[in-house]
Amino acid sequence: MRSFNFRATVLILIAFVLGCSEFIVVGILNDLAHQFDKSVTSVGYLVTIFAFVYAFSTPILTALIGKFRYFWSLFWFMIIFILSNLMSLFAPSYDWLLVSRIITGLVSGIIISLALTFANLIAPLEKSAWLVSWVFSGFSIASVFGVPLSTWISTTFNWRISFAVITVISIITLILFTLSMPKSPIAKSSKLLAQISLVRDSRVWLGSLLVMLSTSGIYVFYTYLRSILITELGFSTSSLSILLFVFGLMSIISNQASGYLAENNGLLRIPFVYFSQVVLFILMIFLPHINGWDSY
Repeated sequence: MRSFNFRATVLILIAFVLGCSEFIVVGILNDLAHQFDKSVTSVGYLVTIFAFVYAFSTPILTALIGKFRYFWSLFWFMIIFILSNLMSLFAPSYDWLLVSRIITGLVSGIIISLALTFANLIAPLEKSAWLVSWVFSGFSIASVFGVPLSTWISTTFNWRISFAVITVISIITLILFTLSMPKSPIAKSSKLLAQISLVRDSRVWLGSLLVMLSTSGIYVFYTYLRSILITELGFSTSSLSILLFVFGLMSIISNQASGYLAENNGLLRIPFVYFSQVVLFILMIFLPHINGWDSY
């Protein structure tokens, strides 16, 4: 259990369960709206609030870790993550579900940050970029298998069972993490003011802006993907899981491509990548209006 391949698999599995928990609302959006008698737009705020909490809590919690060991920090954050998903599972009201999603967002960012830290600790230098790309691919794997599966479970049985499945997988992942990862590394003390000072660097602003704009374009569409595919584009509910699978599969391919680019002068290729993304976003605006599209 202490081999590199096994440890790498555990880290990817951590990203997978985080991705499943993060994206689950996408697949069950309509079911939640019906359950709590809310509009789809109102339930969509679960994604927005989750994202805000995720973004602002991560640097703060990273600073507060102080000199705690990486192992125990990740262990206890995973415990909170599991409990928050249990709260979602048994949520009696929309407000209860909202609180549980806030707690989930609160710890998800720091968990993936610590997982990436472990990736750099256990990986040889020549495999570091490879493992980091695969850890991020855990989110894409979640969109390939986790979201379609949760959508199928929700439409076939009940949306609560989707959270139950995520909770069980999270517990198994935590056990595997406990048995495999080194317990000795200690987090370096990092003051919050020192982290805030990083925003003075224009390169940090540029890198953050590129990520923010690209992910915004993707997740605005992805959050309401079920409603768009069924209501606007006329696809059947039975085909939804297949379409989500294809969407996630393309994400896995792109994540693996990013690992290759990172090891082969990736910075020089970034302008081409973002130009291609802009072209695709423009095509998404006009594609539904092309004659004959509705026939599909």
